[in-house]
Amino acid sequence: MAEEIARTASASSSVLRAVLDADRVAALKRIYQFLKDGKDRILAANRADMAAAEKANVAGPLIKRLDLSKGDKFDTMIQGVLDVAALPDPIGKVQFANKLDDGLDLYRITCPIGVLLVIFESRPEVIANITALAIKSANAVILKGGKESFHSFAAISELVREALADTKIPSGAVQLIESREDVSALLSQDQYIDLVIPRGSNELVRSIKNGTKIPVLGHADGLCSVYVNEDADAEMAAKIVVDSKTNYVAACNAMESLLIQRSALSTLLPAIAKALTEAGVTLRATDEVLAALVAAGVESNGQALIVPAADKDFETEFLSMEVAVTAVADVNEAVKHINTHSSKHTDSIVTPSKAVAETFMSGVDSAGVFWNASTRFSDGFRYGFGTEVGISTSKIHARGPVGLEGLTCYQYRLLGHGQIAGDYVGAGGSKEFKHQKIEL
Repeated sequence: MAEEIARTASASSSVLRAVLDADRVAALKRIYQFLKDGKDRILAANRADMAAAEKANVAGPLIKRLDLSKGDKFDTMIQGVLDVAALPDPIGKVQFANKLDDGLDLYRITCPIGVLLVIFESRPEVIANITALAIKSANAVILKGGKESFHSFAAISELVREALADTKIPSGAVQLIESREDVSALLSQDQYIDLVIPRGSNELVRSIKNGTKIPVLGHADGLCSVYVNEDADAEMAAKIVVDSKTNYVAACNAMESLLIQRSALSTLLPAIAKALTEAGVTLRATDEVLAALVAAGVESNGQALIVPAADKDFETEFLSMEVAVTAVADVNEAVKHINTHSSKHTDSIVTPSKAVAETFMSGVDSAGVFWNASTRFSDGFRYGFGTEVGISTSKIHARGPVGLEGLTCYQYRLLGHGQIAGDYVGAGGSKEFKHQKIEL
C-alpha cells in the first residue's frame, strides 16, 4: 500500500512539473473557494477534535495548536492559499548562466524537489498550507495528519479533493492518508520520496529523523531567547519580551529564555519582570536574578510566579507561561550562552547600539537573529512567503521559515552544438574554456 502511494506520487510529480503556473494558480483558487464555502463543515469537525482531545487529557499546547476557531486562524489559513497563489512562479528561474565556449552555454534553473512526505500533529491548517505550497512549487505531496486532528483532517482533505477534481493537477499529486501504519512504511520509500517534513512535537521530529534514509527538513525544539543589553529602552524591552513569550506560548518561535546584562539587573530587570508577571508568566530565575528582584521589591501578586531556576530550564521548551531568566556579563557572554543552550531557531537582542547588535547577529548561530523585534516574527507568513511548510534549523538546503523557495532545487542545463569533452583541455583536447558570465 505504502509503495503504491509513493509510486503514484512519483509518477504524478513527473506530470506536475510540466503543468503551467496559470493552471497551478487556478487550482489553488478553487481550493480557497471550497475551503471558504466549507467553513462551517470544517469548524464542526474541528470542534469534535477539540472535544476528543480534552476528554483524552491531551496536553494544553497541543489543544491550542488544534483549535481552528481561535481568533482569525481559519481566515488566515485560507488566505494563505491565495497568498501563495499570488506569488511569482518559483519554477524555471535562471539562477546562474555561464558561457563555456562559443555555442556552449550553461544555465542553472530552478525545479521542483519532487515528492514531499509531510507528517504532522494537531495543526489541521497544515493541510491547506502544505497543499498550497506543494502545488505552487510543482511538487507532489503525501500528507499524514495526527489522530488529534482526525475529523478536521478528514473534512479539509475531502474539500481539497473535491476542489482539485476538475483541474490540471494530476490526481495523485496530493494524497492525504489517514492510516498510522502507512507512516513507517512510507519512510522507507526513499526510491520515490525526496523529502520528509515533520510538523509537531520534538518527539515526532526525532522519531522521524531516526527512522528514515530520506532527507528530513524540520526542527526538534524551539528554544528561542531574548537578550536585553544594558542600554535598551525599558518600555521597548518589556514590550518585546512579553510579546515573544505570551503572544502564542505554544508556538515554536515563542521565547523560552530571557538574558539580561548583569549591569541592568537593577535598572531594566524590575520593569521587565513586572510586565511578565502581570501577564501571568512564571519566571524561573537564577539565584543572581532572584536576589536582584528581591532587592528591587518585585512581587508576583501573591502567586508563585518567581521561582528558582534549574540548569535544565535553559534547555527546556516550556510551550507554556514560563520562562528561564539569567544574567550575563555582556553581549559576548549572551552569544556564548545562546549558542550553547539554544536549538538554533530564533533569538533576539534589544539594544539601540548597532555595533552591539551586529556582534550579536554575527555571533549567534541560529536560523533567525533579530534586532529590537519579537521572536514571534519568525514565521513564513510574516516573512511574506504566503505561508510556510515548516521551520528548518539545519544548514543544508533551507533554513528558517521555509516557503516556496525552500521547496525548489535546481538543475544544470547545457546547451551545445555537437561539442564533445574530448576536444577540451582536461579531457585530452587542446581547446580552452572561455568561462564568460552570461548577463541575465
